[in-house]
Amino acid sequence: MSKQREIPPVRKFMTPAPHTIGVEQTMDHAHHVMREFRIRHLPVLHAQRLVGVLSDGDLHLVETLRDVDPKKVTVEEAMTLDPYTVGPDMPIDQVVAEMARHKYGSAVVIDNHHVVGMFTTVDACRAFAEMLTTHLT
Repeated sequence: MSKQREIPPVRKFMTPAPHTIGVEQTMDHAHHVMREFRIRHLPVLHAQRLVGVLSDGDLHLVETLRDVDPKKVTVEEAMTLDPYTVGPDMPIDQVVAEMARHKYGSAVVIDNHHVVGMFTTVDACRAFAEMLTTHLT
């Protein structure tokens, strides 16, 4: 019989201190940040508080609308309000289950009202691969 291991917290697999963007920044600036850092999700802040999350899919969707100039339209108009948030100590199985249930592409990790990490589907795949390796070896 195999030994039961404790489910790790999301902090083990999250991207710590993620890049963020201000709600008043332009979509063009958001594209630049995503390309430069090779990321697909940005927590959106206003006065140091999380107000939304912006994905590359959100940007592309809004840009397909007529008369949208990415150099003038702000992140606020493309972001998703009320993003899925979790604490850094939440067990990863609960986070992944919720992401799958609602088809979320990311979870913003919050501690004391501050963004401390980002957990994406890529992080979930990395966690899954590591767990398979440790359980099957």
